[in-house]
Amino acid sequence: MFFLLSVVVGIVSGLGGIVSGGLIALVHNLLLLGRLSLVYDANVHTPPSPWGPWVILAPVLGALAVAYLVTNFAPEARGHGVPEVMDAIHYNKGIIRPVVAMIKSLASAISIGSGGSVGREGPIIQIGSSFGSTLGQMLRLPARERMALIACGAGAGIAATFNTPVGGALFAVEIMMHEVSARTLVPVAISTVTATYIGRLAFGRHTSFIIPAFETLDFRVENQLVLLSYVGLAVLVGLMSTLLIRSVYWFEDLFEKRVGGSYYRQHLLGMAAVGVLFYSLMAAFGHYYTEGVGYSNIQDILLGWQRPALLLALLCAAKLLATGLTLGSGASGGIFSPALFVGATLGGAYGFLLARLFPSAGINAPAFAVAGMAGLIGGSTGAALAAIVMIFEMKLDYNVIIPMTLTVAIAYQVRKWLSPESIYTFKLVRRGHRMPEALDTNAHLFRLASDLMNVHISVVQGSLTPAELARKAAEQPSFEYFLLEGTGGIDRHQRAVGRRAGRVD
Repeated sequence: MFFLLSVVVGIVSGLGGIVSGGLIALVHNLLLLGRLSLVYDANVHTPPSPWGPWVILAPVLGALAVAYLVTNFAPEARGHGVPEVMDAIHYNKGIIRPVVAMIKSLASAISIGSGGSVGREGPIIQIGSSFGSTLGQMLRLPARERMALIACGAGAGIAATFNTPVGGALFAVEIMMHEVSARTLVPVAISTVTATYIGRLAFGRHTSFIIPAFETLDFRVENQLVLLSYVGLAVLVGLMSTLLIRSVYWFEDLFEKRVGGSYYRQHLLGMAAVGVLFYSLMAAFGHYYTEGVGYSNIQDILLGWQRPALLLALLCAAKLLATGLTLGSGASGGIFSPALFVGATLGGAYGFLLARLFPSAGINAPAFAVAGMAGLIGGSTGAALAAIVMIFEMKLDYNVIIPMTLTVAIAYQVRKWLSPESIYTFKLVRRGHRMPEALDTNAHLFRLASDLMNVHISVVQGSLTPAELARKAAEQPSFEYFLLEGTGGIDRHQRAVGRRAGRVD
């Protein structure tokens, strides 16, 4: 029965992805292009708006609607969503209010569709997690099973968004699950596969991005320069992951403490700045670039960037700024898509620069962009294994595994040195809610008492003097503790003397 429930959660998550995509398309076409349509391909650049410079007001109108929804119905819908799900698992016995899913869907669709720099995976994660929690509450399931259904919804949300069932399951394991066993992992896998199937029925079998074959990747022993160049990229990605985490919460503090005023005021000002930023990019370079999820720019890089590499570095900084302004001012949406954008632009700029400096080294710049995407996801979110597998599922080419794994591993460690908390746990720690860093086995729960108890105990009479006790201890070096039997023996002073003899506890 529990496995059947995981199928239901997967179906709802998959349908949630379809509905969320339709809402984003509706808002995007209405506010930015002035037309009523559900047709929207995020991998294609948005054409110039008929509103001209007035398109700057599109994210402002979106901010007004988001602030109204969040303030009046579900404060949990503010931000990138995953921390709230983690908080429910570890601090609220797996209970999430049902209204959160609906409000998160609407608010995130408005934030993304109006031009905010956030991703669509956040709302889908909360939709699936909220439904899993609600289902568990309705059926009066134990807290442990409610938490497992929440993890099912979270993994299914990732799987439905990026068409990556295994990556979605690993995301649930690394970020959400409080326990890993067959009884929890199998339902999560069922949910992610189900959600992926539903998504493929609606959007087709293709992955989020078209990535050409990396024909030039060849890691023979003599190809050390290319391998070392990924180490350099990994360090940069680790630094950028830290900067992404810090910038989001720096902007959050900026709006709350410096800008001040109501949530409405903060969010309207933040999104007005986002509108000015993406319109300025359109005026200067012909595309909005930082608007929305930014998949179109990622696709350009993966197909072979035809413009100056310096522009990629500029777009990396611009997306970092847009994401900080969007989430810091209180928008609703995920962090995955901005991290993919920043990673792709950083890795792409690095790769194109190396290709220009070492034309005979066989540098494949799009491969560096792919490694950068995985590194930013793994470094910033802490889901290192999920990042590797997700990007691999998008590519299905083993040539990318070696550089990608190397990049993610080093980037993750660099970020941990500089910022112990991920972008998810940082928010919760600021709230006073610490998250476990690992899934530790509670060995004492299944071992026998006879395996745990200390048997190196000797019973001695309480009438012994400290000197006699010390002598007895010397005769029995394997005994760690001495149980005093009887009365009238060693007083407090004598106990202190006995401890100095080295054998009394």
